[in-house]
Formats: sequence, structure tokens, C-alpha cells
Amino acid sequence: MAKVLEGLYYSESHEYVRVEGNFGYIGITDYAQNALGNVVYVDVPEVDDEVTAEEEFGAVESVKAASDLISPVSGVVVEVNEALEDEPELLNKDAFANWIIKVELTDKEELDNLMDAAAYEELCANEH
Repeated sequence: MAKVLEGLYYSESHEYVRVEGNFGYIGITDYAQNALGNVVYVDVPEVDDEVTAEEEFGAVESVKAASDLISPVSGVVVEVNEALEDEPELLNKDAFANWIIKVELTDKEELDNLMDAAAYEELCANEH
């Protein structure tokens, strides 16, 4: 069973957002990194780019597949996890510790559209 952390918001496309104040740290879930296999490249937006909820903001490439990254929330990118440029495999080591982008949230009400840990666990269980 993939690891799911309490206190995060989850999307059906297997991204999570950890909210701290007006900021959201967006990454892929443990389930997603497990499904992808060995991550070899992460394509991310630039700082100051805008991301929109339910729209693509980048991609993760593994040895077996490429997967679009779908933003769970809307906002402006304020930071990119540059460690992933040199070590994309950090997503495989700990997907939750290695967020992909940090955004300033433009609409916190969008969080209401996302799942909590229990709902996300149920989604993952049903995908097997």
C-alpha cells in the first residue's frame, strides 16, 4: 500500500498540496512515483509562471512512461525545487519530502475540491 500522509490535499491525478499559510507545496504522491517507476526527469515551470487548478504545469518522466503534472490549485510559482534538476530520483526516495513547486495560492476555496487522506486512500485502493 502506498504511503498517504494526513493533513495534505490530494487530487485524482495523484498530486498533493501541502498548505502553509498562503502557500502550497505541490508534488506527486507516493502512489504516483510507485506507478511511474524510476524517475529520470522532471519538467517544471519557471518562477512567476501561473498555474491553474486542473491544468498541466509540467511533467515527470520515468524509464517507462511520461506523466503530465496537473496542478491541484491555482497560483503563482514562487519557488521550484531545484534539487530535482540534478536528482529527479528524489521523488522515488520520498515523494512527500520532495515537493516540485511552491505556489502562492490565488483561491484557497479550490482546496475544497480536493480529497483528504482517507478519500485518497480509497481512490488508490480502487485503482488496483
